[in-house]
Amino acid sequence: MPNNREYNAYVNQLIRSSSSVGANYQTSQRAKLSADFINNLKIVEEEADESNFFLEILIEINKNSEIKNELQNLLKEGNEVLSIIVASIKKARNNQIKK
Repeated sequence: MPNNREYNAYVNQLIRSSSSVGANYQTSQRAKLSADFINNLKIVEEEADESNFFLEILIEINKNSEIKNELQNLLKEGNEVLSIIVASIKKARNNQIKK
């Protein structure tokens, strides 16, 4: 990645949002109530979506094809993580309704 203000701003935002995914997921695993678990997973969903957004921006502005390919692979994985989180939220909500 080039080291300039444009890239650094997006990379720093990506670091913040992606690390928030892990931190909030860990918090969700310690939730005492199912409502807290779901709320924490919703935060994980939002941060994962934000991470994907910054990956998309970096893909668009990047000129280096090797880095661009790696970013596209990361975006694919990010979308997979997002799908898993959304499915987990739906299942947790369904389980909450059944109780």
